Amino acid sequence: MGDLGNSTVDFHPKKPGMDKGGHEGDFGVTVEELCSLMELRGAEALQKIQENYTDTETLCHRLKTSPADGLSDNPADLEKRQQVFGMNFIPPKKAKTFLQLVWEALQDVTLIILEIAAIISLGLSFYQPPGGDSEACSNVSAGAEDEGEAEAGWIEGAAILLSVLCVVLVTAFNDWSKEKQFRGLQSRIEQEQRFAVVRNGTVIQIPVAEMVVGDIAQVKYGDLLPADGILMQGNDLKIDESSLTGESDHVRKSIDKDPMLLSGTHVMEGSGKMVVTAVGVNSQTGIIFTLLGAGEVEEEKKDCKKGKQDGTLENNQNKAKKQDEAVAMEMQPLKSAEGGEVEEKEKKKASVPKKEKSVLQGKLTKLAVQIGKAGLVMSAITVIILMLYFVIETFVIQGRAWLTECTPIYVQYFVKFFIIGVTVLVVAVPEGLPLAVTISLAYSKMMKDNNLVRHLDACETMGNATAICSDKTGTLTTNRMTVVQIYVEDQHFRDIPRPDQINPKTLELITSAVAVNCAYTSNIMAADKEGGLPKQVGNKTECALLGLVRDLKQDYPAVREQIPEEKLYKVYTFNSVRKSMSTVIQMPDGSFRLYSKGASEILLKKCSFILGRDGETRAFRPQDKDEMVKKVIEPMACDGLRTICIAYRELPADPMPDWDNETDIVSNLICITVVGIEDPVRPEVPEAIRKCQRAGITVRMVTGDNINTARFFLLCVSCVQVS
Repeated sequence: MGDLGNSTVDFHPKKPGMDKGGHEGDFGVTVEELCSLMELRGAEALQKIQENYTDTETLCHRLKTSPADGLSDNPADLEKRQQVFGMNFIPPKKAKTFLQLVWEALQDVTLIILEIAAIISLGLSFYQPPGGDSEACSNVSAGAEDEGEAEAGWIEGAAILLSVLCVVLVTAFNDWSKEKQFRGLQSRIEQEQRFAVVRNGTVIQIPVAEMVVGDIAQVKYGDLLPADGILMQGNDLKIDESSLTGESDHVRKSIDKDPMLLSGTHVMEGSGKMVVTAVGVNSQTGIIFTLLGAGEVEEEKKDCKKGKQDGTLENNQNKAKKQDEAVAMEMQPLKSAEGGEVEEKEKKKASVPKKEKSVLQGKLTKLAVQIGKAGLVMSAITVIILMLYFVIETFVIQGRAWLTECTPIYVQYFVKFFIIGVTVLVVAVPEGLPLAVTISLAYSKMMKDNNLVRHLDACETMGNATAICSDKTGTLTTNRMTVVQIYVEDQHFRDIPRPDQINPKTLELITSAVAVNCAYTSNIMAADKEGGLPKQVGNKTECALLGLVRDLKQDYPAVREQIPEEKLYKVYTFNSVRKSMSTVIQMPDGSFRLYSKGASEILLKKCSFILGRDGETRAFRPQDKDEMVKKVIEPMACDGLRTICIAYRELPADPMPDWDNETDIVSNLICITVVGIEDPVRPEVPEAIRKCQRAGITVRMVTGDNINTARFFLLCVSCVQVS
C-alpha cells in the first residue's frame, strides 16, 4: 500500500494576514511551507530542513518557541497561533437527521413486505363494484359481501401500517437519542484526552485540542500522536505508522535519519521531544480524514494548491510529487476530465446507507422472506381454489349463464377472493415480531445498567457472549500502584524501611536509578484534596518507584534537575520483549553508568553481583539467585505483588562500549534492590465475576505478571481462568 502520509494532495487553507515577505502574521514560516515539509521523509526531509531553516532550532526560532522552555501561557499568543495555523480539531461528520434514521429503519425487508401488504389491503377495502341491481343477479350477489365486514375492511390495513410506524419510530428515536449521547460522550473524551507539552519550562498535561503549532511535546511509549511534528530529541524511538501507510513494520525515528513524526501514529518504543508543525485538518491524519469524507470541512479549507506562494515553493514540492507519483495517480482520477461522472457515482454510493445487520436481524430477515414466499404461494392457491369453486358452483352445477349485466357482481366476487388471498399473505407475515424485537432490545438490561448502547443490536450481540477476556492492571485493579515490600542489603523488609536503616551509598543509588531510569513524564504530584493521596502522573509502575523514593525521604526532582533528559546518553526503552528499561548516563570523569529496572525473573539473570550489607558489592552466584527466588520473589508473588529488580553497572570510556550490542551492555549488572508493588483489586470486581459465572460466561484474565502473582490475584477475586 502506498504511503498516504506522503501524499502530495494538498489540503491546507490559505490564511489571511500574510506580510509582504509571504510569512503569516509575525511568524517566519507559513502553513504551506510546513505542509510541504511534512510530506517528506528521511534524507529528503533533512535536506529541506537544512536548506530552508539550517536546523530544527532555527525552525523553532521562526515559530517563536523555545526548544527547552516551549511556549508561554500567553492566551493572546496561543489564540493567534490557532488563527494562523489552525486548531487541533477535525470537525466531525454531520450527524444523521431523524428523517434519515426513519428512512434507514424502513429498509428492513420484513417491514417492506408488511407495508406492501397493508397498502394493498387498505386499497381493496375501499373498492366498491358497480351494478348488482338487476333481479337476475340478485341470487348471485346474495352473500357476496357482508355489510359490516365491508365497513370494517380498512381496519386490518391501517393496523398493519400503525404497527410498522411504531417499529420505525421506536428504532429511529432510539438511534437518534443514542447518537446524540455518543456525540456528547465523544466530545467529553476529546476534552479529557491530554498530552504532555512544555510551557514556560514546565511539563504540563493539556487537552489535545489546545495544542498549537510551536508547542514542544513530549512523546513516550504508548502515546498516540495528536499532531504532526519534527523530532528534536529521541531515545530509541520507534513508531507504528500502519494507520497511514499500511506497513506493519515499526519505523525507527532519529534526529539524523528520519525526524518526521505524524499524527495518528503510535509510539511503540522509546521517548523523545518534538516541535509541533501541523495540527487539525492541516496534519497528515486530518488530510486523509477529510479526503475520505470523515470530517466536514469548510469550503475555503479544501484547496491547498491555491495557497502556494511562489515558484520556488512549487519546485521544492516537485520532489515529493515525483516520489509519490503512484499515490498521486491513485487519487487523481477523482479530479480528471471524467472525474465529474466518477465523483457523482461515488457520492451516490456514499449516500446509500449501509447498515450492517446483527445475527438476529439477519435471521429475522431470512425468516420473513421465507414466510413471505410461503404466504404468497398459499394465498395464490387460496385465490385459485376460491375462483374455481365459484365458477364450477355457479356455471356448472347451477347451470347459470354469464349475463353481461351481472359482470360487476362476478368481478366483486373475484375481488373478494383476491382480498382473502391478500389477507392470507398478511396474516402469514408476523407484523408484531419486528415491534416485539425492537421493544425488547430497547428495554434490555444493558440500558438499565447505564450502558450506552449506540445501536440496539449491540444488546443482542453482547447477549451472545460466552467468554470475557480481561486485562488485569487498571481493569480488574485500581491501577494505583504502591511499593509495600523491599529487599535490599540482604534484608527483606515487609514494610518500607526508614532511611537510616539503609546505607547512604545504597540509598543514593536507589534514588538515582529510579529518578533517571523512569520516564521524565512520570511524576508524583500533590494531592488534589487536602488529606488525599498524592496524584500519580504517567506510568503507574514508575510512579510506584518514585513513591518509594519519596517514602525514603529522598528528592528525585533534584536528581532530574542535575541530569535533564537531554543529557541522557543512551536509553534502551521498555518493550514486551525486553521486559526491562535501561538508561546510560555519562559520569563527570568521562566513564558511563547504566541503570536498569525490569521484571525480577528477567533482570536477575543478568546480574553477576549484588549489594550486600553496608552497601558492599559481592558476587551473585547461581545458587544465590535460586535462594533469592525461593525466599524473596516467590513469597512476594504469593502475596499478590509485582516484583521489580533495580540494578546498575559501571562502564569505562576507553574503549568506548558498543552501544548497539545491547546483550553485552545490559549484562554483568549489580543488583541494588528488589521491590514488591501492590495494585489493589477494585471492590466491585469479585461480585461482577461471580455474576458472569452464574450466567454461564467464562472470565479469563490475561496478564504478563508472574504466575504466582496471577494465582494470588485470582484467589482474591474468585475462580477465574488465567492466560
